[in-house]
Amino acid sequence: MHETTALLVEFGAVILALGLLGRLAGRVGLSPIPLYLLAGLAFGHGGLLPLNASEEFVGVGAEIGVILLLLLLGLEYSASELVTSLKTQYPSGAVDFLLNAIPGAVAALLLGWGPVAAVALAGVTWISSSGVIAKVLTDLGRLGNRETPVILGVLVLEDLSMAVYLPLLTALLAGVGLAGGSVTLLIALGAVGLVLYLALRHGRVISRWVSSDNPEMLLLVVLGLTVLVAGIAQELQVSAAVGAFLVGIALSGEVAEGARKLLTPLRDLFAAIFFVFFGLSTDPTAIPPVLLPALLLALVTMVTKILTGWYAARRAGIGPNGRLRAGGALVARGEFSIVIAGLTTAVEPRIGPIATAYVLIMVILGPLTARWAAPAVHRARTGLLPLFGITSRKPAASAAEAPAGAPAEAATDAPAAASGAPEEEPATPAPREDAHALPPQG
Repeated sequence: MHETTALLVEFGAVILALGLLGRLAGRVGLSPIPLYLLAGLAFGHGGLLPLNASEEFVGVGAEIGVILLLLLLGLEYSASELVTSLKTQYPSGAVDFLLNAIPGAVAALLLGWGPVAAVALAGVTWISSSGVIAKVLTDLGRLGNRETPVILGVLVLEDLSMAVYLPLLTALLAGVGLAGGSVTLLIALGAVGLVLYLALRHGRVISRWVSSDNPEMLLLVVLGLTVLVAGIAQELQVSAAVGAFLVGIALSGEVAEGARKLLTPLRDLFAAIFFVFFGLSTDPTAIPPVLLPALLLALVTMVTKILTGWYAARRAGIGPNGRLRAGGALVARGEFSIVIAGLTTAVEPRIGPIATAYVLIMVILGPLTARWAAPAVHRARTGLLPLFGITSRKPAASAAEAPAGAPAEAATDAPAAASGAPEEEPATPAPREDAHALPPQG
């Protein structure tokens, strides 16, 4: 078969398979990420239907997928929202980093993989999946809950941290040493600071320059600008993903909203290709030996994320059930964990299998903990603990106190008017009206 014909057949089959898998995931109420990863394992070397002609083309699509993921993420936030989150949520961000990055780093060191792999695996276990979490909150009808701004605040800090973490990881992977790594980190910090300043002071000017009433022109300008900046960032070893994220932050208002609508379908397509490509680069036979370490790491970091949400919600004055819901919602890992692992596999290929297994576990656990963390603790507190002679000091609020139509698990810590409780005013301001209206999928 002619090479071009083979490429078209293989690539068309991959896209069709992804569409069918996405529909299947929607029917069973799961994120499509684990199915995309499994598809990549099936299409990769050692899989059931290995790709030959289209693998390089899929690799280019994967690079575009990472750029679009970060661009759309940047478009979700305004510069003022990022600055506000930094001022109010930084203690929660520090706790989040310590509780969730350290287990990954320790696991890599115990496995004998060295310091660079430790930094990479720390990122894999640290960053939650904004896309999965946003979808879960929407599906559970919790966007109006008082713990939701806390969850979004933690996610904002994690996303902004990537602008510092990714350049540092890229420098370590390139082996540039302490001096070169410091220069790269300073460039990244300077770029972040400059973009935030320009977006705060001159955001309207930037948006006016990019803006166009013609959707085609707007798409071409935003996409072209993003890929150009991403390429320059990559040349400076700051990471193409960070460059795309900064472009998203710099745009605001109607331009951001219009670009988000135009680019979301492209993002979904190329992000799916990215997950498939990561599966392609992972040897399926390397996963079974790391399943047990991945499961242990998943269980540990599930607990640490719940503790993170508990701490962040407690700072905001949220009650116990809301704290558990916040922690349970933060458990899911997804797109960022795979981005980090994808950057690392060329230098440390052992990261790929454990990251794949870990994300497969966490992206399934995440929706379950979001739904059942609070009810499970309530059941243990009222049903199991008394069997051992342990009684709860403070009984949970009854479902009768919840507002009409609220889900059972939202019986407590729902809007303040429901119970008159004085404790629960979120410390973080509500995000801008259009923020997270179209959350990054994955």
